[in-house]
Amino acid sequence: MLRLPHFQVSAPTTVEEVVAALKEEPGARLVAGGTDLLPNLKHRLEAPEQLISLGRLTSLRGIVRDDAAGVLRIGSQVRLAEIAADPQVAELFPSLATSAGLVASPSIRNTATIGGNVNLDVRCRYVNQSEFWRGGIGGGCLKSEGDVCHVVPKGRNCVAAMSSDNVPVLISLGASLVLVGPEGAREVAMADYYRADGLRHTKAEEGELTTEVRIPLPTTPRRVDYVKWAVRKSIDFPLVSVALRFDLDGEGVDAAITAVQVVVGVLGAKPRQVSRLEAVIGRAMNDPEVALLVSEATFKQCKPLPNVPYEPAYRRQMIRVYTRRAIQALAQG
Repeated sequence: MLRLPHFQVSAPTTVEEVVAALKEEPGARLVAGGTDLLPNLKHRLEAPEQLISLGRLTSLRGIVRDDAAGVLRIGSQVRLAEIAADPQVAELFPSLATSAGLVASPSIRNTATIGGNVNLDVRCRYVNQSEFWRGGIGGGCLKSEGDVCHVVPKGRNCVAAMSSDNVPVLISLGASLVLVGPEGAREVAMADYYRADGLRHTKAEEGELTTEVRIPLPTTPRRVDYVKWAVRKSIDFPLVSVALRFDLDGEGVDAAITAVQVVVGVLGAKPRQVSRLEAVIGRAMNDPEVALLVSEATFKQCKPLPNVPYEPAYRRQMIRVYTRRAIQALAQG
């Protein structure tokens, strides 16, 4: 049995109190559902003396459509199960409802929050193990006790993978995060929030708290989807994940594509936004060439590493297959 280390817990009731607590205890960690942080504590990947619980921040629990600002606002303390079941999310952003509903298991979705999920720590087969196991590979790795990356032995950066189901989807939808810290509030696009370094994979500043996710309301017809491949259909983190968004000039399957977003996860610490997809702009959604062109571009630009289970070459093929199948399903309506 893996045991938790000793720590103190405080439970502020306002955002201002949380920010003040983080300033008073610089090494403190925030905890909401705890589905990511607590296993890391058990594995001795972290050892904070103070945890700050966000469970009493009732002001961050709503899902509100803000037509004046043109966004759907989701408080950071909203549970993933609530997002998966919310009628507004299902109507406006079905790919987000899908991704939230595919996270882990019902018990975890009823506990985990969207704020925690967008700040999910990166994972690697060499570090998300017990302290005893890590000691058997020569003293851990860059992200634990060692000074070498076992995935890329000569690499200087940690390449642990961002395995969040929701992050690729939110990036594809143009979402942003609201962060509140000692210097006040700021908004940052999710596409710019992550960096390709597993040791510090987000651009959150010291003492900042994620308070809200904002997703622009759709202004044109679109087709969206999220697909993931995992060994089991529940519990498991994705081994391959792809978020798709096609903006169209009409409602039918023969409508022309005006913009496309493809975001792939579980490659490294930062999701990959697939580029050079101009060849499908202007084509009809149900044009068979669309699925072929996009899936091949995704395959060429995405090269998995041996940082999670299963061979990288096989996972790369699964990216191609899952992308093609998802687009074909969208084209059929």
